[in-house]
Amino acid sequence: MAFDIDMIKGVYTKMVERVDKAREIGGKPLTLSEKILYSHLWDGNPTKTFVRGKDYVDFAPDRIACQDATAQMALLQFMQAGKSKVAVPTTVHCDHLIQAKEGAKTDLKHANAVSSEVFNFLESVSNKYGIGFWKPGAGIIHQVVLENYAFPGGMMIGTDSHTVNAGGLGMVAIGVGGADAVDVMAGMAWELKFPKLIGVRLTGKLSGWTAPKDVILKVAEILTVKGGTGAIVEYFGPGATSMSCTGKGTISNMGAEIGATTSTFGYDDSMERYLRATDRADVADAANSVKEYLTADAEVYANPEQYFDQVIDINLSELGPLLNGPFTPDLSTEVGSAMTEKAKANDWPVRVEWGLIGSCTNSSYEDLSRASSIAQQALDKGLKMKAELGINPGSEQVRYTAERDGILNVFEKLDAKIFTNACGPCIGQWARYSDPKNAPKNSIVHSFNRNFAKRADGNPNTHAFVASPELTAAIAVAGRLDFNPLRDKLINENGQEVMFDEPTGWELPPKGFAVEDAGYVEPVADGSSVKVSVSPTSERLQLLTPFEPIGNEIKGAKLLIKAFGKCTTDHISMAGPWLRFRGHLDNISNNCFIGAVNAFGQKTNFVKNQLTGDYAGVPDTARAYKAAGVKTVVVGDHNYGEGSSREHAAMEPRHLGVAAVIVKSFARIHETNLKKQGMLGLTFANEADYDLIQEDDTFNFTDLNAFTQGKQLTLEVVHADGSKDIIMLNHTYNQSQIEWYNEGSALNLIKKQNAV
Repeated sequence: MAFDIDMIKGVYTKMVERVDKAREIGGKPLTLSEKILYSHLWDGNPTKTFVRGKDYVDFAPDRIACQDATAQMALLQFMQAGKSKVAVPTTVHCDHLIQAKEGAKTDLKHANAVSSEVFNFLESVSNKYGIGFWKPGAGIIHQVVLENYAFPGGMMIGTDSHTVNAGGLGMVAIGVGGADAVDVMAGMAWELKFPKLIGVRLTGKLSGWTAPKDVILKVAEILTVKGGTGAIVEYFGPGATSMSCTGKGTISNMGAEIGATTSTFGYDDSMERYLRATDRADVADAANSVKEYLTADAEVYANPEQYFDQVIDINLSELGPLLNGPFTPDLSTEVGSAMTEKAKANDWPVRVEWGLIGSCTNSSYEDLSRASSIAQQALDKGLKMKAELGINPGSEQVRYTAERDGILNVFEKLDAKIFTNACGPCIGQWARYSDPKNAPKNSIVHSFNRNFAKRADGNPNTHAFVASPELTAAIAVAGRLDFNPLRDKLINENGQEVMFDEPTGWELPPKGFAVEDAGYVEPVADGSSVKVSVSPTSERLQLLTPFEPIGNEIKGAKLLIKAFGKCTTDHISMAGPWLRFRGHLDNISNNCFIGAVNAFGQKTNFVKNQLTGDYAGVPDTARAYKAAGVKTVVVGDHNYGEGSSREHAAMEPRHLGVAAVIVKSFARIHETNLKKQGMLGLTFANEADYDLIQEDDTFNFTDLNAFTQGKQLTLEVVHADGSKDIIMLNHTYNQSQIEWYNEGSALNLIKKQNAV
């Protein structure tokens, strides 16, 4: 039986009335995305049609999911909100703080030892406030959510950018910062700019070596890492309905890599099969009763150009296996000769040292079974592994079932390392090198979602390529980046030429799923007596002090850093070893911008302190300015804040005295995070003005006292020689968000309202 079945049935009851009303008001058929959005309005039944990409709308999400790295800060904030219990179903999943090194048993034991303080804190806070808790080793948040909580037509937010994975089960699931989650936990509305809509029509059918992963790798090539910004991507067509539910999850998951608000699919037979296989027949029955409301109206898919802002067509029968990378998930290359040419032209290492299968993107039973079919062929055909192989199952249920069915044993016969049911290398939790910064140039292939520099192992020289699990397995056997399993032969131990057959697998376990201990801890009914303590001397946890308002007099602010090129949340607040400080704002602020490239000198973590003329690391320089009472400004390029939802990338600069971040364009989640923390997130009205910013600049905001919705702000930039430039800045703040700024943060406003 499903969790929260009464809530799900309530959603479906409201959905019928609200969708009918929205269709009546708009006078046109509705997409699935619109049906879910209009049925989750905070104010109830729709009264108007919202303008896509313009109107800010208040929503009422059904549930919240948090992973351990971001849950710490989210729950530390919620503790200040003055509530005794979360207002909507919420879960915490311990999947980020487990480092991959020796293998599952040893690595999990080590994580429980070194992070016990954090795990105990999260479990006690969860118990106190009515939050479901998933223990370390229970699985990766998004796979666990898909197996237990996701449901067609629902709306969920989560403190991880890959919350969007639940779109594979027909949800509108959106990654947010912890402050957004705190709003909803506290019983308040959640605000989102009404998204634009991108339709992806899938025709044909996947076969052979082509996998759902290749669909999203192709979409990433088409839209690039920012082409989906501000939009929901809705997949439809015969190619979509012919795909498995977990395959749809893979496609939805990597929608985060194109900047999409989320991605989703209409309810179909594959989703029903998955619900019933994961012991949620009650959800399937409830969904079947409102089936026509859980997909777009027929007219929409028949004439999509009339109802979507953009339509993309992909014929799955013509799609081949792809490799995306390195250093960006949208650089797509067909397997084989095309990769040979690109690797030679760009000096990419052709020898592959590791193949990694798992992460929230590709760790389902189906994924493991298809990859294991390649591993079994390697055994049967007498092939030796040329690269090392690592496996991260998505959940304890998947791991237990895969072990029962002999899938993991196949990998183990090839000396693969079976890591914990956790994120591991996907988020930099991989103890591959003792000195990552000076590690050698190399290539790896993985079935993860992101492949930014230093992302997996901390080594800036690791060239990471994204592929399907089955292609990853084949390339790991071959040991070559340009291996084409459709055509290329390998030499086995007997000197014979052999080829791989097409991969095979199971959509769902033939004998059903099984598990002894899934790792779930139910909270007590009344948590009022539960004590949550944080040691004042802890280096990992720190109670928060509310931010003071920045105010409307920003004069004499200094440039902290002008970021050059790509500046993701990994550049602003690295993961990997820094995850241990995710609950301690002051300590983790020591990684602030240490990965960003300074436009002046093209170095990382090396900026000028205008007060002394000396050069130092970014955090130290920021602390020096803060100690002197001097506010600072950060300048950046396009799609600033791309990547993870981590709000630390906003909280750290705020903590260190940054008043404004001025860029050419923002990634959606990060822009919201800056607003939530009471900062100025602004864009150049003229992008070329980025080039006017010099290393010794001082900034004066001349009209911040007139900060209002839709009105540009004026910035006076004073250069070292006394000359000045006047720059106009755009913003997307509405009046509610301006109130966050005036109060010092959104949390300050929540606390103030709860005190009334």
